[in-house]
Amino acid sequence: MYFKNFEKGFYDLTGNGNEKVVTDLMTRVKVREKVINEISLYDKYDVPSGERPEDTAFKHFGSAQYHWVVLLTNNITDVYYDWPMSLQDFETFITDKYANPDGIHHYEVTTSSGRTTGNGPDDYSHKIEVNSDATGAQSVSNREFEQRLQDQKRLIKLLNPSFLGLFITEFEKLISK
Repeated sequence: MYFKNFEKGFYDLTGNGNEKVVTDLMTRVKVREKVINEISLYDKYDVPSGERPEDTAFKHFGSAQYHWVVLLTNNITDVYYDWPMSLQDFETFITDKYANPDGIHHYEVTTSSGRTTGNGPDDYSHKIEVNSDATGAQSVSNREFEQRLQDQKRLIKLLNPSFLGLFITEFEKLISK
């Protein structure tokens, strides 16, 4: 459904004069910041381990074909990098990325001014990275650092289903220009 609205063109893929119809993949529509930040349009959702955008769309909108709405409203352009990994994929990722997944990634302290606590268990915005010899510095392992990134990716916004038709109409209008 997503690519059906994209322009098509002819392209000689092999250079032998035999042109094929191809979809213009360079077309991109981005949801306006004003719409993205309008909290009343969305429900918060914590993506369970192993759930794919198609699964989320099916649960929320009743059809997997709206997976692109889930991705677009969360500004996810690369489902392999921006979507949260399953537990198994996460373990494979950190063992491939780090020689010692439980080694120290960095040190941090709680800020002494401004916000000194997080808004919930997955909010570390009140922490700042410091050198290991800073007073009160606590180590953060590679695993913990990467897990925090995954936790941030897990918290997504889902468009209220009552706005789905309007969203698709607006998308089709923008993509056809």
